[in-house]
Amino acid sequence: MRYGYWLPVFGGWLRNVEDERMQATWPYVSRLARRSEEIGYDLTLIAELNLNDIKGPEAPSLDAWSTAAALAAVTHRLELMVAVRPTFHNPALLAKQAANIDHISNGRVSLNVVSSWWAEEAKKYGVQFDQHDDRYARTSEWLDIVDRAWKHDHVNFEGKYYRVQDLVLQPKPVSQPRPVIYAGGESEAAKNLISQKCDAYVMHGDPPQKIREKIRDFSARRERWGLPPTQFGVAAYAIVRDSEEDAQAELRRITDVKQNAAGYQNYQQWLANTQLEQRVSLEDYSVSNRGLRSELVGTPEQVFDRIAEFEDAGVDLLLLQFSPQLEEMERFAAQVIRPSRRPLAQVVNGFASREARRVAFG
Repeated sequence: MRYGYWLPVFGGWLRNVEDERMQATWPYVSRLARRSEEIGYDLTLIAELNLNDIKGPEAPSLDAWSTAAALAAVTHRLELMVAVRPTFHNPALLAKQAANIDHISNGRVSLNVVSSWWAEEAKKYGVQFDQHDDRYARTSEWLDIVDRAWKHDHVNFEGKYYRVQDLVLQPKPVSQPRPVIYAGGESEAAKNLISQKCDAYVMHGDPPQKIREKIRDFSARRERWGLPPTQFGVAAYAIVRDSEEDAQAELRRITDVKQNAAGYQNYQQWLANTQLEQRVSLEDYSVSNRGLRSELVGTPEQVFDRIAEFEDAGVDLLLLQFSPQLEEMERFAAQVIRPSRRPLAQVVNGFASREARRVAFG
């Protein structure tokens, strides 16, 4: 299992907790990134929104791509998965920008392609906002241009949304044949596009059995296109405590939902402009990306067993959220990541043996 985390570019992940003691500032996120690779994390996801949908549109949020470029220069091992929304980025220019950051990082840049959902943000920033299926049609063309620009020179493309003539991009990315392209989505349009044109599928939080079903469906789509197996990631909000009672107390604290929180209206816009496979609850509202449904809540041993279930379902990557970020990342690394990677914590038939868990977790 690889362990990634969402970089807190919005100053937190809890819509109903005003101050999470994590600032949307360069000093804070750079400290997090540098520390995270020291303690065992493999990847950080740098989300992209120009307005803050967690704490409210008036709150600060960091720009994804300039932050990624800066992090590329101050980290050494961490994969930088940078979110990108095609409606906000010309594909040829983004391909050039990403290739340059890939060189700065020596091949550690990947993309998380996201079709825009926030109509109000697009309006405020003067960007075209397409309806759902049109967004994916645009994304399909966008991906074609980026892929060809990374692999070839003298690229010509003429589509409904984009046109390039004799495009040359040098130097090519360090990552070959291209930087990894992740994407997520639950509509038919999204799953068909991602299974054809992306390298990895990332999912909202859900229990392992539901994730297993999604992986089977997505893998079957890949087979129909004649494409090789892919990678799978899942979002999860993690709470690790020495006792189950303490973990549940923290869960109650963060799900004390207040519907008048600053991000609630933005959340309603997200629901209106996405096509989800299932209804969401106010508890889902309190933590983004359905992270609580993954149920990484409990003692270190309980969380480790849950992770083993995800591994058995076919998950390669956990995209974690924590609050407050630095303190909880340290706790998770010390109590889950490092013990799980000890030689005796071998996974047998999807689960760690009882003796391995006893040794790993003391």
